[in-house]
Amino acid sequence: MSRAIAVLRPEPGNRITAAAVEGRGRTAIRLPLFETRPLAWDVPDLAAYDALILTSANAVRLAGEGLGLLRGLPVWTVGEATASAARRAHLDVVAVGDAGAAALVAQAEAEGIRRALHLAGRERTLEAGGIVAAVLPVYASELLPVIAEQVAALDGCVALVQSARAGARLAEIVSDRGAVVLAAVSEAAAAGAGRGWRATAIAPRPETEALIDLAIALAD
Repeated sequence: MSRAIAVLRPEPGNRITAAAVEGRGRTAIRLPLFETRPLAWDVPDLAAYDALILTSANAVRLAGEGLGLLRGLPVWTVGEATASAARRAHLDVVAVGDAGAAALVAQAEAEGIRRALHLAGRERTLEAGGIVAAVLPVYASELLPVIAEQVAALDGCVALVQSARAGARLAEIVSDRGAVVLAAVSEAAAAGAGRGWRATAIAPRPETEALIDLAIALAD
């Protein structure tokens, strides 16, 4: 019997990912661990930067009207989902990384970027330093309560872990890690969850489609 696949990301991505899982004929457990909300922020002087780095579609979705004032900067993104969101916002996407934030920064530096602005969440893994001249939080992810019945439903599942923070939160609420298989979007996400799981595998690309493919392979 195939394992159920737990989708842990915040809404609205949770229902979209769960629907994609169900569209592949699998059972999805919908358990958002966080709720995202926008933060107030001031648009900086674009002349101080030569690129914009985006590692999450949430930064695009929740940035608000100020995002439009950043359209003069070339955009570097992690993953096609973030790139697609940026393009829909009429941003100039020049590169799409497929190996995480650190690799994207290294690629940008190799191609001549020297002062990048990172539009990010309040909780994040990429900080200022090197070519990342500034980090500007535009959204926050707040913990959602989880009840015992929801935790019990995770027993025997494959859990989609799409951030290091989600991995850490999952590790907090699951008492028997040996009953859960992890499908992680990146090395950082897997590291956030720690050890002791029945199995841990990392998607070949930091994209939801690749993660779902991995989860289905692990579920069978």
